[in-house]
Amino acid sequence: MPTWDPRQYLKFSDHRLRPALDLLTQIPLEAPATVHDLGCGPGNITRLLAERWPAAGVTGIDSSAEMLAKARQEAPAITFVQADIAGWAPPAPADLIFSNSTLQWLEDHAALFPRLLGHLAPGGVLAVQMPHNHEAPSHLLMRAAAAAGPWRSRIRDVRSIAPVGTPADYYGILAPAARQVDIWETEYLHVLDGDNPVVEWTKGTGLRPFLDALDEPERGRFLADYAARIAQAYPKQADGRTLLPFRRLFIIARV
Repeated sequence: MPTWDPRQYLKFSDHRLRPALDLLTQIPLEAPATVHDLGCGPGNITRLLAERWPAAGVTGIDSSAEMLAKARQEAPAITFVQADIAGWAPPAPADLIFSNSTLQWLEDHAALFPRLLGHLAPGGVLAVQMPHNHEAPSHLLMRAAAAAGPWRSRIRDVRSIAPVGTPADYYGILAPAARQVDIWETEYLHVLDGDNPVVEWTKGTGLRPFLDALDEPERGRFLADYAARIAQAYPKQADGRTLLPFRRLFIIARV
């Protein structure tokens, strides 16, 4: 997994928060006793889960020590656990397993999603949001820049965000084990301020593995190559802002 910088990730916290809120409002649970936030990052969404269900035992799980340090600082009353989600299991069947913009980093969703369903108590809910934007220029141009320079031998095989399947793919994975499956997609149009802000956005997520694999000065040269491509793909509007269309996939499965 890449290294994570909470400050970089939180630069666009308002934009990143909206999909999580859209997922949260659709969860059909009145009073879950146990809630697990997989890939909790800096804990800003975990706090919202605890606020919605104040009587629940809420736990945030993440593999990044840096992210968890920020989470514990901001929400000391919530339990945060460092763990690899790929092998994670709750101590007891859960009422809600929530994951916002995390599971796209993991492989083999055909095995992962049924395993997560298996960790739910009867009537429990798996609620997931994942970016479905891997064919957008913001992500395609990472690979183009990676293959274009003298750094290509070092980052040719870098693994970034895995392609997310279609809604029908996830219905086929979940329906055999779930009593109810609700899947939808939304494309957000993020209006961003700043100089080449799409680069700043991806530096907090999908670009991290490429940057981690390089040392200076190659890291800076690769980033400059990518930034030049992004500036052409996402030009500033007449008002000086930049538009970033971003599609996301939402899943709610109840057992």
